Amino acid sequence: KRYPLLLSNGNLVKEGKLDRGRHFATWHDPFPKPSYLFALVAGDFAALSNTFTTQSGRSVGIHVYAEDHNIDQCHHALAAIHKAMAWDEHVFGREYDLDCYMVVAIDDFNSGAMENKGLNIFNSRYLLARPDTSTDSDFQLVESVIAHEYFHNWSGNRVTCRDWFQLSLKEGFTVYRDQEFSADTTSRGVKRVSDINMLRNHQFREDAGPTAHSVQPDSYLEISNFYTATVYEKGAEVVRMLAEMLGPTRFRQATDRYFNRYDGQAVTIDHFLEVMATSGALDLTQFRLWYTQSGTPEVSVRRSWDPERGIFTLGLTQTCPPTPGQPEKSPFHIPLTFALLGPEGDPVELHPVEGRIELVREREGASKSGVIHLCQTEEEFVFGGLKEEPLPSLLRGLSSPIRLHDDFEDAEHASLMAYDSDPFNRWEGGQKLALKAMVMAISDPTQNIGGAFINAVSALLKEPEDDPAFVAQLLTLPGEALLAEIQQVVDPEAVHRARQTLKTALVNKLYPQLLGHFEGLSGLSPDAIDAASVGKRQLRNLMLQYLCVGDNEEGLSLAVSQFEGAGNMTDRVAALSCLIHSNTPQRRVVLDQFRKDWADEPLVLDKWLSLQALSYREDTIDQVTLLMQDSHFTLKNPNRVRALVGTFSMGNHLRFHEPTGQGYRFLGEQVRQLDTLNPQIAARLATAFSRWRRYDQDRQEMMRGELDKIVSMPGLSRDLNEIVSLILNDHRESR
Repeated sequence: KRYPLLLSNGNLVKEGKLDRGRHFATWHDPFPKPSYLFALVAGDFAALSNTFTTQSGRSVGIHVYAEDHNIDQCHHALAAIHKAMAWDEHVFGREYDLDCYMVVAIDDFNSGAMENKGLNIFNSRYLLARPDTSTDSDFQLVESVIAHEYFHNWSGNRVTCRDWFQLSLKEGFTVYRDQEFSADTTSRGVKRVSDINMLRNHQFREDAGPTAHSVQPDSYLEISNFYTATVYEKGAEVVRMLAEMLGPTRFRQATDRYFNRYDGQAVTIDHFLEVMATSGALDLTQFRLWYTQSGTPEVSVRRSWDPERGIFTLGLTQTCPPTPGQPEKSPFHIPLTFALLGPEGDPVELHPVEGRIELVREREGASKSGVIHLCQTEEEFVFGGLKEEPLPSLLRGLSSPIRLHDDFEDAEHASLMAYDSDPFNRWEGGQKLALKAMVMAISDPTQNIGGAFINAVSALLKEPEDDPAFVAQLLTLPGEALLAEIQQVVDPEAVHRARQTLKTALVNKLYPQLLGHFEGLSGLSPDAIDAASVGKRQLRNLMLQYLCVGDNEEGLSLAVSQFEGAGNMTDRVAALSCLIHSNTPQRRVVLDQFRKDWADEPLVLDKWLSLQALSYREDTIDQVTLLMQDSHFTLKNPNRVRALVGTFSMGNHLRFHEPTGQGYRFLGEQVRQLDTLNPQIAARLATAFSRWRRYDQDRQEMMRGELDKIVSMPGLSRDLNEIVSLILNDHRESR
C-alpha cells in the first residue's frame, strides 16, 4: 500500500504479489549502461500516460509520474516529451529504443534532473507547469530540461563516458542539442541571445575567477563540483564551433558515425574529436586547446581603409588571461563568423585578398558572409574590391566563446543595432551602447548619459518588429554583474546607481512611447503559450518595469492593477517584481496576498522568496533573514535554499555586498549550516565569494573572514573544502 509503484530501468517483464502484503516488479534493460545510470523508484504516484510512435513504427509508452496533487501540472511535460522524441529523430536520426519512457517528479532533489536510462528523475521545479502556477519562462525551461534529459539517451547513455574527466563529452554535446531543439521550436535569434547572456553572466565570470577550469578538467577532489557552466555551457559552445566548421550535412554525418561506431561503449573526448576531424577533413590539433585551456580568450580589433585601392584590412590580436595552474596560454583556433556591411546595413560581396577566410556561397553565387580563422596571436585579414569603407559585423551568433574588443564609434554600434541581420550583433550593438553610458555615469554622475542608446531605443519603438521577444531583449539593459566585471575595483553602489541612472534617463525621454506600447499590448489571451503570445507578454512586462522606475505613481498603480487582475503567473510575477523595489504601502499588501493565495504551492512560494531576495531596498537583508523563519522555508530542501539564499547571494549584487558585511555574514552562516546537511549545495553557494579580490580592501577582509571560518570548520566536507580552498588560493590582484 505504501509503495504501489515499483519502477526501474528498461522494460517491465513481470510483476505480481508476494506474501505479507508485499509485491514485486521485474525490469530488464537490454542495453549496457554504467552504474550511475541505474535508478529505482518505489512510491505512491499518480500518472499521465500516452504513446509515441517512432519513425520505424514502434509504439512507446510515455509515462509521467508525480504526487497526486501535482499530476494536473504534468500535461506540458508529456507534450514536451513527444516534441523532443520527434525532433531527435528528424534532426539527429536518433530513435528511442525501449518499450517505455518514464519521468518521475521529486520535490527534494539536488539536481535539475537525471537521465537514468528509461527512468528520468526530475526535480519538480523542472517538470511541473500550468499557466496559473508557472511563468512563460517556466514552461520554456520545462521543455528544455525534458529535451536535455531525453537526448542523453544517445549522447550519454548509449554512448557514455570512459571516466569523469570526459564529462563534457556527454554534457556539452547534449546542451548543444537541447539548445538547438529550443531554437527550432521557438525563436532562433531569441534563444541564441538568451544562451549568450547566460554564458556571459555565469561561465565568463567562472573563467575569470579562482574556480576557473578547462572544459576537460585534469584533476578534481569532488566531481560534483565540476557540474559547472564551463563543462556544460562552454562545452556546448565548443560543439557549436565544430558544427559550424563542418556545416549541417557533414556535422550530421559525423554525429551518425559517432553514435553508430561507439554505441554501447564508454569513450573519450578524443574519440569524439577524431570522428569530427575525419568527417570534416579537418586538422583539429590546435582546436583541441578549447578543451584543455581554461579562460576566456580576448580578441582586439583594429581597422584600416585604403579608399584609393578599395582595400579594407582587419587586424586581429588574441590573448587569454592567466588562470589557476595555467599562467601562459597558446593561441586558440578562433572561428569568427562575419559580414561586411554597406552604408544601408546590407552585406556587401566579399573578395578576400589575404588571411585564412572561408566564404559562404549563396544561391546566386555571391559570397556575403564567411568565417575568419584566427589561429595566431596576431593576424591581418584583407579584403578588396570595395567602393566604400564597410562596417564589420564580427563574431556573428557569438561564433566563438570569446570577448571581442572593437574600436567602433557609437554611431556604428547604433547602426548594427538597427540594421544588422544577425540577431546577436543587433543585441550586442545595443548592449555596448548601454554599457558605455553606464561606465560614463560611474566616472561622472553629473553628466547627461545614454543619448546614443536612448535614441536607438526610440527608433526601435517607432518601427514594428516581427519578434516582440527579441525587441524585449534589445531593450533590456545589461545587468549589474556585467558592469561590475569591467570595473578595476568593483564599487557595488556606483554600479547600481549607474544602471538606475540610465534607466531613469531612458524613461524621462521616452515615457509616452513606453506607456503606449504597454497599453497597446493589452488584451492577450492569458493561457496562450505560443511564441507570439509569450513574446508580447515579455515586451509588455518590460514596459511596465520601465514605467515603475523611480517609484512613478502611474506605473506603480498599473502594476497593482495588473497583479490584481492577472490571469496567469507570468503577469502576476511581473507586476510583483515591479513593486518589490518600491516604498509604496501596496508592496506589503500584494506580497501578503501572494503568500496567502499560493500557500499550498511550494514552487510558487519559491518565486515569492526569490522576488524579495532581489529587492534593492535597504531592509532586504533583514527581510531575507526573517523569511528564513517562514513556515515555507527549510534548509533541508534544495529548492527553498536556492530560491532565497542563492538568489540573494548570487542575484542581488547591491545588497549582498552591503558595506557593513551583513550579507557576507549571512551567507557564511548558511554555508556552514548547509555543509552538514547538503555539502553540494553548500559548495555551490560558497562560489558567491569567488570574486572577493575584485572589491575594496574592507570588503575583501570581510569576505576573507567568512571564508576562513568555513575552511576551519571541523568535519568540513570535500565538496566545500575544494571550492573554498580554490577561492582562498586566488592570489591575483584586482585587474
